Amino acid sequence: MTTLIESEEHKSLRAAVSAFARSHPRTPGTDGRQFWQEAAELGYIGVNLPEAYGGGGGGITELSLVLEEMGAAGNPLLMMIVSPAICGTVISRFGTEAQKREWLPGLADGSRLMAFGITEPDAGSNSHRITTTARKDGTDWLLTGRKVFVSGVDIADATLIVGRTETVSTEGGRTGRLKPCLFIVPRDTEGFRRRPIDMELNAVEKQFELVLDDVRLPADALVGGGPSHASGSGGEDAGLLQLFAGLNPERVMTAAFAIGMGRHALSRAVEYARERTVWNAPIGSHQAVAHPLAQAHIGLELARLMMQKAAHLYDAGDDTGAGEAANMAKYAAAEACVKAVDQAVHTLGGNGLTREYGLASLVTAARVSRIAPVSREMILNYVSHQTLGLPKSY
Repeated sequence: MTTLIESEEHKSLRAAVSAFARSHPRTPGTDGRQFWQEAAELGYIGVNLPEAYGGGGGGITELSLVLEEMGAAGNPLLMMIVSPAICGTVISRFGTEAQKREWLPGLADGSRLMAFGITEPDAGSNSHRITTTARKDGTDWLLTGRKVFVSGVDIADATLIVGRTETVSTEGGRTGRLKPCLFIVPRDTEGFRRRPIDMELNAVEKQFELVLDDVRLPADALVGGGPSHASGSGGEDAGLLQLFAGLNPERVMTAAFAIGMGRHALSRAVEYARERTVWNAPIGSHQAVAHPLAQAHIGLELARLMMQKAAHLYDAGDDTGAGEAANMAKYAAAEACVKAVDQAVHTLGGNGLTREYGLASLVTAARVSRIAPVSREMILNYVSHQTLGLPKSY
């Protein structure tokens, strides 16, 4: 029942975040840093991080709620998906005590940001083909590779990079196989270069290509420290577990981002349909206008239910159940968002394409939710073979 009926605490959080976000209307050209900092000071950015390190002690349930309400107010923060949700979660679950003390307080209070680099030019959605490789050099690591479509590297203090290390057989020889590991790479590390990607997106956060050319990192840059802890959370031996511990929150938060965007577009359309009068009647009184808006609302509400289920499963420690639900939530939210934005623009007609109403830029942004961080086709692959038991097509 907890996934169906929100607690009074969560309802109060929604109301507070909504009021805060609406009091900070986003204007063209602003970088969002002041809004981010003020949100952090109110405890919204780090609501999912442990109280012991300055966070709110909540979970992805609370963080996704915050992002959804910010989006519904027209003021979403993309880096919430990355910094507290992916990076903060991975470090809080798997980091060494030193890594937690170093990073979590700053991620929680907004004074530090962390980006996340996984996608590569030749790997796409296939994380098994990642070629960014880490090799030992004494006690240090040398990291070499490329990443693309990494958000916010220019404003982040560090990037959590997904790399791979060569495995070693029981006889001591290298097997040639690679296994994933996560490394914290500070922004100004020598050999760590970034290049902005020219995007046709009207977004505050920029996208970057990263080049890592024998980036030398100390041993403690490896999340979890490795080679393995007694708890089983060590760096070299738990990279895959760490990776999916970050990707499930990423999908939940992307769903929240999409639902918030769809709600914002729908609210603008509903307001317009109430006020715009043609032939002595508001256009919203006509079923050809009203019914598609009602359908868009239903789609967003259904997607929210799956998002809440995924968040609750994740916070309860059910990583397997959360993986299935998070993928479904991301899929449903993206589809609902695209339909809501499209219908909102259609409701306003020509006005829907003007800068005054702010909907035209959402047409492209909504479709990004179908593509990133994982395409809807890859989610259908996941559901078809993981949930339905059908044979893989790849």
